[in-house]
Amino acid sequence: MAESSSDSVSVDVERIAFGGSEEHLINTSHGVVSVSVFGDHDKPALITYPDVALNYVSCFQGLFFSPEAAPLLFHNFCIYHICPPGHEMGAVPISSNVPIPSVDDLADQVAAVLNYFGLGSVMCLGVLAGAYILTLFSIKYKERVLGLIVVSPLCKAPSWTEWLCNKVLCNFLYFYGMCGLIKDCLLQRYFSKEICGFTTQFPESEIAKACKNLLDQRQSTNVRRYLHSINRRYDITNGLQQLICRTLVFVGENSPFHCDALHMMSKLDSRLSALVEVQACGSMVTEEQPDAMTIPLEYFFMGYGLYHHNQYTDSPRSPLSPCCISPELLSPESLGVKLKPIKTRVSNEV
Repeated sequence: MAESSSDSVSVDVERIAFGGSEEHLINTSHGVVSVSVFGDHDKPALITYPDVALNYVSCFQGLFFSPEAAPLLFHNFCIYHICPPGHEMGAVPISSNVPIPSVDDLADQVAAVLNYFGLGSVMCLGVLAGAYILTLFSIKYKERVLGLIVVSPLCKAPSWTEWLCNKVLCNFLYFYGMCGLIKDCLLQRYFSKEICGFTTQFPESEIAKACKNLLDQRQSTNVRRYLHSINRRYDITNGLQQLICRTLVFVGENSPFHCDALHMMSKLDSRLSALVEVQACGSMVTEEQPDAMTIPLEYFFMGYGLYHHNQYTDSPRSPLSPCCISPELLSPESLGVKLKPIKTRVSNEV
């Protein structure tokens, strides 16, 4: 029996994800960074950066395996998954003699990765701490970022509560490693309570169980270093006003960092930015409700002349160009505000 078109796409995506990756260990002035590359190098580049204790498998596989979103992403982009130092699969503990990088060092590592692959301007996709790193990168290297997609982003310095909580987590990681308490705290950071199974009404979901298994593979020393770096982050609010790229912000309405996302939106240029709030979802929309990202992403990419694979079969070969941006593409109607569970805000939040 002949495969249907949807089955064919699923097979293609699966082959790219498992068999078509290139793994690179890149020496930078701020240490070694691992990058996994998927797809055709001639296509425009999409850079990803995950949250604390995660890599591309645990942070982005829901989105990149989504039947709706995956064809859109793999058709239009070559994907460069950047891992925080020591977060790649099979990583060994980083020596205590190696200085813990600052958030500026991590942003500079992203620039070094682009230089290594000979990339010019790129599209960026980051989650939580990874969103902060890529936003900082976008501020420091404006000419190298054509579009910024952030999920439950951070842009302010940590509050005293967050700072203290992170310090406690760092101490637990130092003395007890990736113990059950650490994993439960991280799951609350990533997901809604229904997914985590912290309520009597809902058992622990398969997503949470899979995430716990992947967290077991992380080196606690390396996780502590990344958490320490992000706990020393500074406020980049003023820099947001200097961004020249279009920005798409996703946030789950149950995310602990929901207010941070609204604050970020209030500082971005409303002509170049849009906010998509996903109902009944935690911070990591890429894993918990990846399908809710498809329509906003599709219209966002259309502003750069990129389209869904069903519409055009030719792969894009030219660099992304924002010259065809239309404000209507970020209107609530275009982004599917009436399609639950998405709520879209285009105007600035107060």
